Amino acid sequence: MGMMATENLDIARLRADTPGCAGKLTHLNNAGASLKPRPVLDAVARHLALEEEVGGYEAAAAAAGSVSGFYDSVAKLINADPSEIAYVDSATRGWHIALMSLDLKPGDEILTSRAEYNAHMISFRHAEDRLATKTILVPDTADGSIDCEALERLVTRRTRLISLSHVPTNDAIVQPAAEVGRIAAAHGIAYLLDACQSAGQMPIDVSEIGCTMLTATGRKYLRGPRGTGFLWVDRRWHDRLVPHTLDIRSAQWTEVDRFEIVEGAGRYELWESNVAAQIGLGAAADYAIRQSVDLTWERIGNLAALARQRIADLPGFTVHDRGSVKSGIITFSWANGSAAEIVGWLRREHAINTSVSAVQLTRTDLLKKGVTHLVRVSVHAFNTEQEVERLASALELLATGDGGQRPDSLAHAEDIQIKQWEN
Repeated sequence: MGMMATENLDIARLRADTPGCAGKLTHLNNAGASLKPRPVLDAVARHLALEEEVGGYEAAAAAAGSVSGFYDSVAKLINADPSEIAYVDSATRGWHIALMSLDLKPGDEILTSRAEYNAHMISFRHAEDRLATKTILVPDTADGSIDCEALERLVTRRTRLISLSHVPTNDAIVQPAAEVGRIAAAHGIAYLLDACQSAGQMPIDVSEIGCTMLTATGRKYLRGPRGTGFLWVDRRWHDRLVPHTLDIRSAQWTEVDRFEIVEGAGRYELWESNVAAQIGLGAAADYAIRQSVDLTWERIGNLAALARQRIADLPGFTVHDRGSVKSGIITFSWANGSAAEIVGWLRREHAINTSVSAVQLTRTDLLKKGVTHLVRVSVHAFNTEQEVERLASALELLATGDGGQRPDSLAHAEDIQIKQWEN
C-alpha cells in the first residue's frame, strides 16, 4: 500500500471529531468497539433530548426523515437498495434472522470456514442438535483463508448455506468473499456473509461480492452505537426466505385469520427499536462515507503493517496473523505472560486499550503449543504512527524489564475477563 493516497485523509480532523482522542488514551480495540465520532454522539443525543421533551412516539414521528435516512445511508455504504436493508439491535440478531429464515430441514448441509466466528459455530452445532443439520468445515489454503476449490468440491444437492466471516475476529485474514460468491451463485445456494469486522474498515459492494445476505454491527469499524446492526438481503431472495418471527412491523393483519408479510427487508424487522441508536448508526454510515472507506482502508493497512513489524521485532513476542490480504487486526502472544495479563497491564499502566481473543478451536497449530488466547490489537484510521510506537515501547518494557516498569507477576490481570465469545 502506498502512502500518498492516505495524505488525503485529514487525521487531525478525525481525531478532533473523536472525544476519546483528546486525553492520554490510546484506543487500539476498534475491532471490539471503536470510539464514536462527534457526529454520531450528537445525533443520538439530539434524539434522546427530543424524546425527553415531547415523548418517544412523538419524537419518532418528528424524526421520520432521519430514520428513513438510515436505510439510504447503509445502502450507499454497501452499494445496495434501501429496500434491502433491515435495522436490527445487533449483528447477532440479524445473523440469526438470516439463518433461521432458511427453514432448515434434517440433512441440510452448511459449509463454513475453519476460521468462522465461534458464536456462529455454537449456532451451527445447536442447529445440528435441534434440526439434524450437518455443518462441514472447508479446508484452508496455505495462507489460512478458505480454500475455494475445496469449497466447490464439497457442494452437494443437500447444501443449503455457505456461511463466511469476511474478516475473522482474531486473525488478519480477509477472506476471498467474491470468489465464494461466484461459487454460491453458480449452484444457487444461499450465502451469508458476516461483515462485522469489515463494514467501515474496507469497501464493501454486495453486487461484486455476490452474497445473498450480509450482517454487520454498528459498534466496530463503523463507529456507531452499541446495540445496533443491520441485515442486508438480496431482494431476489426475499420470497425464498421465511422470517422466523413476525409482528406488526414485519406483517399486516388483514383479516381475523389472515396476514400478509410486508415487501422488502422490513419483513425481518420488529416494531420496537431504539430510534436514537438507529439514527446514530445512519450517522455513522454517513461519516464513514464522507471520510472515504477506500482511504480509511489504505491507512488502516499501513498502520497495521507497522504494528506487526514492531511487535514481531520484540524478543519473546510472536505475531500470529495469517492471510495474503491482511486487515487492521493484529494478534500476538508473549512467551512470558498470558494475553489477559498483557491486556490488563497495558490498560492499567499505559492507558492503551487492546483486548483478549480466544483462539478458534480449529487453530490446532496454536493449541498444540498451548496458546489458547491472544492479545488482539486493532487499529483505525484515526490512530497514529505515534500510538503504534507507544504500544511497541510499552511491550518492549515487558520484554526487557527495563526501567522497573514490568511487575513481577503482572498483577491485577483479573480485571480483564476472558470471554470465549468475545468478538
